[in-house]
Amino acid sequence: MKKQMLSVVVAGVLGSVGSVQAGNMSSAALLLDYQEASSAYEEAYVNGNAFFGKNRGDDQAQYNFNVNVDYDKTISTPDRDLKIKANANGQINRAGTAGANSESSYTAGASVTADNYFQPGSNGAFWYGSASVQANDAFDDLETTAGIGVGYGRVVNVTPMAEAIRVIDELMKHGSITAKPGNAIYQQVANIIARKSEYVSKHGARDYSLVWISDIEQALKKGGVVNGTLNVAGVLRSRDVLLDGKISLRRHGWKVRAGLGYVGTNFDGLTNKPALEAGAEYHRPLSSQTQFSNEATLRAIINDGDNGYNLNNNMTLTHEVDDRIDWENGWALDYARNSQNGDDVTTNTLSSGFVYELNNSLDFTTSARIANVSGSSDAANPDGTDRSVLMGVRYRLR
Repeated sequence: MKKQMLSVVVAGVLGSVGSVQAGNMSSAALLLDYQEASSAYEEAYVNGNAFFGKNRGDDQAQYNFNVNVDYDKTISTPDRDLKIKANANGQINRAGTAGANSESSYTAGASVTADNYFQPGSNGAFWYGSASVQANDAFDDLETTAGIGVGYGRVVNVTPMAEAIRVIDELMKHGSITAKPGNAIYQQVANIIARKSEYVSKHGARDYSLVWISDIEQALKKGGVVNGTLNVAGVLRSRDVLLDGKISLRRHGWKVRAGLGYVGTNFDGLTNKPALEAGAEYHRPLSSQTQFSNEATLRAIINDGDNGYNLNNNMTLTHEVDDRIDWENGWALDYARNSQNGDDVTTNTLSSGFVYELNNSLDFTTSARIANVSGSSDAANPDGTDRSVLMGVRYRLR
């Protein structure tokens, strides 16, 4: 059933964009051919949603408030990829039954991974080091881990090229350029866009955009598609896309890795245990509007024969319906074998929702979610299926 539901979600997205992909093949090729020198990508969001009501038969009003903070930063250079992630989730709720008290819970975590390439600028072998810490108010101890190993492959942030494609499409639509430029000019424009932080540092946050957009104009002139200077509409549309708009992350490439791990403490009560770990990720822009990503990790904790295992797989498919609306779909699989009580718990979560951009920093979100848990002996997280529809707001900090 879960596989059928995932197929419906994926088929729906692919079906909706199939009619436009033929016309976007050149855009997809531009994304796949984009060459990244150095780039930095950073996102930070605060998500919030709330429910308050009193149903028939309730003895008191029930409510649920949820706040989630996510931070993701990746710095890529020819010799190193550095990824930093952090998240926190807090929830306060009260049931409608008589005498029910307000309950609160939270989880939080942070991780850092550095992939160091043996040959700078290559898409080949690297060695990595990683560390993470997790907190959960249901447990007394933190979960702390570290790892080191080797891997192969590279993932490229192609978001600057996606922005270049959108800018040039808008300029074409408003007659600001006479024709679409060649691939080399797209590459030059994307490289200028990728250097935004450099322009901010050199010219200041107030004036950098004037020089930034002027340099994009000069690149288009070299391509022979601008007569004289960009008209007012062209400059304004460029600002709309680059300063007032937002394009979701676009990535291309793959990585695999394997190594040794160390578990300082974990939520099962283990301390100072060795581990084996492996991971893989694959990212591909299916078109200039659609991004597919899949990331998987596996960790085996060595514990004198009573070994514990954790497998996580996160698959996402995001389609840009228009400049302000994204359709986000996901399937998260989590398998955990508890080395203490032998539980084999599998959790599958399917989600699909829309993100509507109210402005450059604020989004309205709505999503449907189905989560199934099996194999659990924990009364706080029993077997079964939960269904929910959520609406809320998301504020972009970075």
